[in-house]
Amino acid sequence: MLCSRIRTALSARLDGERLPPGLTNRHLDDHLAGCADCRRWEARARQLAADTGAHLRHADDDTASADELLAHLRKAAAAPASAKARDRRKN
Repeated sequence: MLCSRIRTALSARLDGERLPPGLTNRHLDDHLAGCADCRRWEARARQLAADTGAHLRHADDDTASADELLAHLRKAAAAPASAKARDRRKN
């Protein structure tokens, strides 16, 4: 099964949404058991959701908190790209 389809379903599961047709929690868990890339993706998605939730709880009409959240999200999004660039330089 395509990892992109699994990741869409993992995102839905994380958000408490209905899974796409034809996929079950068991399908997702079975795929995760054999796919390190999707396990890493799910771990990052869970961390991002936790970080976002923590920031949002403190952001009530506070533009500084919203700016802080956006900065954190940009930093988190850039981290994997930086790691890939480092890996390429090593090889």
